[in-house]
Amino acid sequence: MTKLKTLLICVVNTLNIQRKGGKMIRTIIKVVLVCLGLAVVGWIGYKVVKFKLDGSKEINIKMSSVTAEVRNKQLECLARNIYYEAKGEPFEGKVAVAQVTINRMESGLFPNDLCKVVYQKNVVYDKVLCQFSWYCEGPAKIPPKHTAAYRESEIVARQVLLEGFRLPSLTKALYFHAKHINPKWDREKIAVIGGHVFYR
Repeated sequence: MTKLKTLLICVVNTLNIQRKGGKMIRTIIKVVLVCLGLAVVGWIGYKVVKFKLDGSKEINIKMSSVTAEVRNKQLECLARNIYYEAKGEPFEGKVAVAQVTINRMESGLFPNDLCKVVYQKNVVYDKVLCQFSWYCEGPAKIPPKHTAAYRESEIVARQVLLEGFRLPSLTKALYFHAKHINPKWDREKIAVIGGHVFYR
């Protein structure tokens, strides 16, 4: 109501000043448009400030029971998995490997601990099989040789684990293999990224 009063006062004052000849209608239109513009800008400014202030009251910090030590260990396990599975892949290929690893941890079908997912072994007909082949091949105990590639793997691990960066096409992906092999899986193929094929 106050804004309407201000608008009317603005119009009346301008009309009293501008009562000259046939230009009065144009002047009225200009004055009304200017006053309306000012009122709209004022209203939008008020709403923006109110939204910002109200929004700051509702910030909820999601607390985690994970300690800094555990989180660092998780980042190391994820970075190693990215490095050994996808060090030659583009950024999206590294993210895809990290995302599959986290999807497994959250699925209920694999261990609910990130490092246990990375280092999981199964025994099938007296043969030990690793979920991620690099672990059974031995480099787990050897420090990564390509430091730049490992640093990039660490960055991707942070983005995926801590910042929640995800590829929308892989929200359900739990398995992948290199394009040059064909394990003849009876699983739904959902994406091909870089040198890997991803399955649900």
